[in-house]
Amino acid sequence: MKILSLLLILIYSTSCQSQMNSKMSKSQTNPLLCDPVTGTCEMPISEKSIETANILTKNKPIKIIYYTDPICSSCWGIEPQLRKLKLEYGDYFDIEYRMGGLLPDWSYNSGRISKPSDVAHHWDEASLHYEMPIDGDVWLEDPLDSSYPSCIAFKAAQIQSEEKAVKFMRILREKLYLEKKNIAKWENIVEAAKIADLDIEKLKADYDGDAKKLFQEDLNYGKTLAVRGFPTLFFADANNNKLTVYGSKPYASYENALSALFPEAKKKNISNTNTLALFEIYPTLAPKECAVIHDISVNDAKIILEELYEKGKLNKTSIKNGTLYIKK
Repeated sequence: MKILSLLLILIYSTSCQSQMNSKMSKSQTNPLLCDPVTGTCEMPISEKSIETANILTKNKPIKIIYYTDPICSSCWGIEPQLRKLKLEYGDYFDIEYRMGGLLPDWSYNSGRISKPSDVAHHWDEASLHYEMPIDGDVWLEDPLDSSYPSCIAFKAAQIQSEEKAVKFMRILREKLYLEKKNIAKWENIVEAAKIADLDIEKLKADYDGDAKKLFQEDLNYGKTLAVRGFPTLFFADANNNKLTVYGSKPYASYENALSALFPEAKKKNISNTNTLALFEIYPTLAPKECAVIHDISVNDAKIILEELYEKGKLNKTSIKNGTLYIKK
């Protein structure tokens, strides 16, 4: 109990410090001005919210509610940590993905961002900070007017299959960050949905119907949980003991939160897993993802992945700020 108490204080203090830093610069808050210090893409607070909701576990000892958004660059930044957590501790938790609605429209006019073109350089900076490939030029070439369409599309995909929806989210992000595709446009949503093997006719029907209601439920529930930025992950056990990891944090923060709530969890040793075998689980990997999973440097990961590419084992997509390696 003493260890758990200390961990609770540590994580709570980290979260509070992030909130304090954010409040100190509240006058500059913009949903697309993601802060690399706190590791968050933060929404302006329009009303007071308090955390009162219960987070009920289902089949596994731990439930994680993950508030995210398809265009959240900080969420793209924690893909390496989340992928490793699933590999090492996936037997002990379920993730419930909730959409945050990061960019309703361009009515925001604060901080250094007041129009789409202002985001381009900021995303290039985020790419270097998180060491994940992002090409910010989408905001110059085909800017998004809102993140709501992609959020609603994800909720529509969830109606069909949670597994396919998670795959769909990843594909949407790859199209946005690497291919510079405007994922607010239906034709680009459809392109991603086909790759994720979703039923397009049903996706459209749900997108125009129930998915909008489900998205609104996510927004409402987020207020109940006092969600104000992304990524936010709520860890809860069967007794509704909760820990929150707010913002992009090192892998240990996510691992420690799970272990504190369920000390019986046994980590799978995946650091020595054959790199090529990882692509059977995750069809695309950035060097940072490979590095975090293998617990090696990003440079070493680049060498391993590039050797596999040169041997014809992998494909790759390269952009100005990085590379994504792809299963053949």
